[in-house]
Amino acid sequence: MEIVEEIIDDIVIEIINLDRATLREAEELKFNVNEKITAGYKKIIIDLTAVEFIDSTFLGVIVNTLKKVAKMGGDLKLVGFKPAIKSMFELTRLFRVFESFGDLQNAIKSFGK
Repeated sequence: MEIVEEIIDDIVIEIINLDRATLREAEELKFNVNEKITAGYKKIIIDLTAVEFIDSTFLGVIVNTLKKVAKMGGDLKLVGFKPAIKSMFELTRLFRVFESFGDLQNAIKSFGK
């Protein structure tokens, strides 16, 4: 599977296991997170550790997911930026919008209890 979903306590973790995250993967991610948001989950982590490239569609899904969970009082956090992904988030100034972490454990801890 290219997107692996885990749930730890009340946190949904979407692990993106591919080099390029494009339209097809965006649809899968959108379906996964919408399903979890509908079920009441408000804490989401998207792990981009393996990703080298994100297209605008995939990025749009991430942004829209943040908007949805924020309206519910939740949050979305990102993990693992490779240089190209980090540059894209800096260019688009989205690094100011998303809280990002170097590893999954710190992202999980950031939600607290």
